[in-house]
Amino acid sequence: MRPVSPESAGTPVAPASKVSPKRSRWRRALAIGIALAVVVATFVFVLPKIANYGDVWDAIKDLSGQQIALLIGATLLNLATFAPPWQAALPGLGFLQAFILTQVSTASTYVAPGGAAVGIATSYAMLRAWGFRGSRIGLAATIVGVWNQFALLIFPVVGLALLTLSNERNPLLETVALVGLVVVLVGVSVFAAGLSTDRLACWLGNLLARIVNWVLRRVRKGPVGWSGESLVALRAEALDLLGRRWHVLTLATLAGQLTVFVLFLVCLRTLGVSPQEVSVVEAFASWALVRVLGSIPITPGGIGVVEVGLTGALVGFGGDNAEVVAAVLVYRFLTMVPTLVLGFAGLMAWRRFRPRLAEG
Repeated sequence: MRPVSPESAGTPVAPASKVSPKRSRWRRALAIGIALAVVVATFVFVLPKIANYGDVWDAIKDLSGQQIALLIGATLLNLATFAPPWQAALPGLGFLQAFILTQVSTASTYVAPGGAAVGIATSYAMLRAWGFRGSRIGLAATIVGVWNQFALLIFPVVGLALLTLSNERNPLLETVALVGLVVVLVGVSVFAAGLSTDRLACWLGNLLARIVNWVLRRVRKGPVGWSGESLVALRAEALDLLGRRWHVLTLATLAGQLTVFVLFLVCLRTLGVSPQEVSVVEAFASWALVRVLGSIPITPGGIGVVEVGLTGALVGFGGDNAEVVAAVLVYRFLTMVPTLVLGFAGLMAWRRFRPRLAEG
């Protein structure tokens, strides 16, 4: 998603990768092969063993008009909450611009090799075309990303707490929640330390650069193009922005994340998975756990990983096999296909009406 990275705006450009084109092609081919194997195994072997596709289709085709309207409403609510976090992190960005930006960048992560990197580059290119400075884009992308990751990792902790209060246990969720809590605490500490003083920000930035460069050398990549001075410059802008908008950004991020869960819960209930089979707490815990697992870049959008994870967790809690598979498939369709369609349409609109959108 980025022809020029936000980090490189106003900073030296990293040297080209030392990895040979042939080795790079082999790695890409291996990654694609693994992703395809996961997807095929999921939809050809795993899910059919859990529920017959004929039974799944029977559950879907019996949806009433009211249930379909409810699903559409939940989908629209979810789509409407894509834009506000970017609006909060990038003052001057209009809702239409932010909506197009998020749909296009998210859709690109589903279809283009490179996943999140492709989405970041796409956002950067669009925002630069709309006249935003590279440093402001980099700051907004960093803050939106950090807030989203904190939410992603905190939700399993919340889910575990709710399950504990309900006298239930899930060993995998306990592990993920513990890891997530540790990562969040470390991340918050590092983030706060980086914002505390210029001197500490510079030291921390240089330390992170050395750590990242060490990792990159292990995979024969060139060094990063940023240093402690880059973090010092970022700190001043971040303090000003967060001082004015941290609460708006937090609320917008939570709304954006939780409307996905609302859509998931609506899919469960409309497809017949009752509260007696899977409670709201169990649904939330399953959803929070699998979102973390699905964020591991094995397949685009976690295709295959999410379906198997959600289905296994929900059936384990007591959901009917066919109804659970139907609900999960509908949920995945409604979270991916509308964004793919809108992302493609948004990209075409951006290319055609770029000057007009720059005024929006």
